[in-house]
Amino acid sequence: MGYGITIPFDGIPLSDHRRWLEELAELGYSDAWTAEVDGADGFTPLALTAAWVPGLRLGTAIIPAFTRGPALLAQSAAALADAAPGRFVLGIGTSSDVIVQRWNGIAFDQPYERTRDVVRFLRLALSGEKVDADFETFRVRGFRLGRRPDVPPPVLVAALRPGMLHLAGRHADGAIINWLGADDVPKVVAEVGPGKEIVARIFVYPSEDTETVRTVARRMVAAYLNVPVYAAFHEWLGRGPLLQEMWSAWKAGDRKAALAAIPDQVVDDLVIHGSHESVRAQVQRYAANGVTTPVLAVVSYGIDLRQAVRGLAPAG
Repeated sequence: MGYGITIPFDGIPLSDHRRWLEELAELGYSDAWTAEVDGADGFTPLALTAAWVPGLRLGTAIIPAFTRGPALLAQSAAALADAAPGRFVLGIGTSSDVIVQRWNGIAFDQPYERTRDVVRFLRLALSGEKVDADFETFRVRGFRLGRRPDVPPPVLVAALRPGMLHLAGRHADGAIINWLGADDVPKVVAEVGPGKEIVARIFVYPSEDTETVRTVARRMVAAYLNVPVYAAFHEWLGRGPLLQEMWSAWKAGDRKAALAAIPDQVVDDLVIHGSHESVRAQVQRYAANGVTTPVLAVVSYGIDLRQAVRGLAPAG
């Protein structure tokens, strides 16, 4: 089992990350994973890590399938795979209409088909083949990587419900899952199928101040679980009855009532909290239920981030 953490760390300039990243390897972390939302892009922090810390495995969770053209995405993945041979994993996914359409001015059309087509294209391009093909959502004419990596990176697909989970199982090397509890993992993993990597981004808040944790975590839960794809995901997982009051209040514009309506049970399932020892034990439950690489996303509000990174380490 791997044991990863999300980078870059909040509030720490990228130029100051070297000492943090070197310590990750010393502490026993195996992986460093990035996201790509409105902060750093997904590749730059990993390129720095590849140069500074040759022992860590690197991954993106995730790069949107829309925001780079197919050839550029293949070039970016190939360059990082070349910089970290055998240690880079490319995670891609649909992202969201906010990121793709509102922020980048790209139509968020056919997200399932676009992700499937990008995976198919990457399989060909990263193996060194010349790609001249019509996919359903784009066309590529005569592209071949000029710098093919010796070790093509595995490609994982971010997935929530059965359609994308099946895509991850059929066409990719595994799935990246997000915003779920440890007890939800078996249902999700069953849809992917055997023999695949399962990376789970797990929100952890290492604090025993339960009131503060739940206050902060409720805002996070509301921000995500009112997005239609995440709402549908949790309905599929069986949380619909627990979340219906929150969804109704949110749709009515009553944000305060929506936050208050989120049950403690949901908060505690989705944002792990407590002492460092308790958090580590809860992360192990994800692994026991089928996650091959848990990746911590540390909520740093009101805590010492450096102490948290050290206390949550697998050797801690």
